[in-house]
Amino acid sequence: MRTEPGSPNIAGYGGTHGSSLGALAVQLAALERQVFDFLGYQWAPILANFLHIIIVILGLFGTIQYRPRYIVVYAIWTAVWVTWNIFIICFYLEVGGLSKDSELLTFNISRHQSWWSENGPGCVRKEASMSGITGLDSHSYISVIGCALEYRYIEVMHSSFQILIALVGFVYACYVVSVFTEEEDSFDFIGGFDPFPLYHVNEKPTNLLFKQTYLPA
Repeated sequence: MRTEPGSPNIAGYGGTHGSSLGALAVQLAALERQVFDFLGYQWAPILANFLHIIIVILGLFGTIQYRPRYIVVYAIWTAVWVTWNIFIICFYLEVGGLSKDSELLTFNISRHQSWWSENGPGCVRKEASMSGITGLDSHSYISVIGCALEYRYIEVMHSSFQILIALVGFVYACYVVSVFTEEEDSFDFIGGFDPFPLYHVNEKPTNLLFKQTYLPA
């Protein structure tokens, strides 16, 4: 059965249902990271996560509504997203002169660190009173002990997982675009956009038929 350009046959690459599930998984992973970045007041990652969620939605819309350009935008964004997550990994591993204790991810607005630095698995936050200081801020943070895993490694695992998902999404986006392109080419080949019918019957002009009617026997 021939497929119309406006409603392509997407069964060959998993169908709309499979695309929706994949996009939902990507969005859930991004939302999970967004929540913890909000808790840690990490403004740069918050902005990046927001853009990522928007473009994932755009890519899903392009898949469902047959908009290859939207899918191409998503594929290009995956390269940017992978680069960003590599930077996050380098930041927390302090590669290339970067320091995980800097205020780079908070745009130098605050001195907040990753939420996991105080709330990681097994972490115990110890506080002690400051002598000579009264009021609401009469406690000073001393240290965090007992962490089963250092917070920077948790952030590295988050970024590594995002890179893995992005690479899978890039391959899938390229495959979908190729399927759409093949369907467009096949539709053109069989005359889908030909303004004339495949089987054109030449009819004689009306005036010629009229003359033939009055020919002498």
